[in-house]
Amino acid sequence: MKTTIYISKYALSSGITKHESEIIDDGLAKPGSPFVSWALFKIGKECHLTREGAVLEAESQRVKKIASLKKQIAKLEKLSFLHQTED
Repeated sequence: MKTTIYISKYALSSGITKHESEIIDDGLAKPGSPFVSWALFKIGKECHLTREGAVLEAESQRVKKIASLKKQIAKLEKLSFLHQTED
């Protein structure tokens, strides 16, 4: 039986996508085309049964990515090559 799922795994690069999928007993979804035949997504983490669930996960991913980028920027701003001596 096919069920509608919303995939949030690639939300930061491709957005949230809607697919018809088979639900496997282990809490996994198998969406089929355009995904490879062995592609599985964890329900509640990588895909969701409601758009709202997918949006919440995507927002969480976005907040984490912004924090990571801010950390990288701070690290880069501290770098200086002007006073480095040659060995």
